Amino acid sequence: MSYFALSLLLYSGCGQKQEEAKIGAGEAVEIKVAFWGSPEEIEIVTESMADWQKAHPNISVRFEHTPYTGYDSKILTRIAGGAAPDVIAAEVNYFVTFATKGVFTSLTPFIKGDPEFSFGDFFPSIMDRFTVGGEVYALPRDVAPFACVFYNKDLFDQANIPYPSDDWTWDDLLKTAQALTMRDASGRITQYGFYGWAWQNFIYGNGGSLVDDVKAPTKTTLDDPKSIDGLQFYADLINKYQVMPTPLAMANLGMGVDMMFASGRLAMFLSGIWETPALRTRYSFRWDVAMFPKNREGVRHFGSGGTGYGILRSSKHPDEAWEVVKALTSAPVQAELAKRGLAQPSLRSVAMGGNWALSEAPPANKKMLNEAVNDIVFDPFHPKWREIEAKFILPELDLVKSGKETAQEAVQKITPQINQMFQGKGE
Repeated sequence: MSYFALSLLLYSGCGQKQEEAKIGAGEAVEIKVAFWGSPEEIEIVTESMADWQKAHPNISVRFEHTPYTGYDSKILTRIAGGAAPDVIAAEVNYFVTFATKGVFTSLTPFIKGDPEFSFGDFFPSIMDRFTVGGEVYALPRDVAPFACVFYNKDLFDQANIPYPSDDWTWDDLLKTAQALTMRDASGRITQYGFYGWAWQNFIYGNGGSLVDDVKAPTKTTLDDPKSIDGLQFYADLINKYQVMPTPLAMANLGMGVDMMFASGRLAMFLSGIWETPALRTRYSFRWDVAMFPKNREGVRHFGSGGTGYGILRSSKHPDEAWEVVKALTSAPVQAELAKRGLAQPSLRSVAMGGNWALSEAPPANKKMLNEAVNDIVFDPFHPKWREIEAKFILPELDLVKSGKETAQEAVQKITPQINQMFQGKGE
């Protein structure tokens, strides 16, 4: 055994004896929770646990904020170094990274052994993401469909155009975006009708897919005609119909999408409900959301985010960590996040209640997300998917959006490369 390994073993054993001594002396067990978020989210999460903490003096929760960028690598480094937290927040794609590396302990025994707990109130679609091989590895705090088409009601009123409804179609979207795209005397576009970063929606919403099986992918299906046609329609909004800004136009404008929207330079944009706090607090114009439209055949699906909390296998206090996970995903915490507009609750009872569906706070139509959550599609559950997306898909997508390639050309180029990655033959 190396000196380093022996030192680590002795240190770990000493630490464990110290912890046991503390518990025996009646001191509170410390549970470290790693998560990310904006200053407002940090405040909400920590403050919403205050009452629970008072009622559970035997457990001391220590929140450890970690920046979202590189979050997974930072957590994995801590695990490898023997300094891991007990509980971690896991976004639906970071969850794949953690789960495929086996860092979580299964929550199923805790769920079965806890008569006071039931996961039947959670939306099934988000629970399914955090369930692998029949074992639950995280409890969802929220779900986040890419289903919100935010629209500036003032611009619609000025153009005498009806607001979009949740049963609208891609044709309606195009027609509305064309009517709301304005040019000056020189032909320069001064107001765009639409912007959307969620390109996946146009594939899913056309009956296409990214892979053959989301939970166990073996090959890409981007080369399916439905996938190609959906992606091409997305690109056509930019290059053919010119209702959506090109990447270069976005850069030249020197402002983010939210500022374009607030300043009247953009009538509609596709994103998630997390845009709400900024729109509520920074701007005073009138706005609402509509559900992302159906295609001509009535198909409608969306990509989705969402966050869950899981217990690391390395935790020395899994029982106390379970109590913390339950609290972090409880109705009071979710209700506070919902009230602030930060997140759609994963608990149906909260999502249907006064802090969400019945709330008059903008957006008025946020209740539609309780229906949208039934049609979400997550990214492929594969340890290499994020690498595949970064290395192959996004660079080609940039060429498609800039009009340098068609969707067909891009897909034909990257399909063999993606399949090689799935077969373990890629770089």
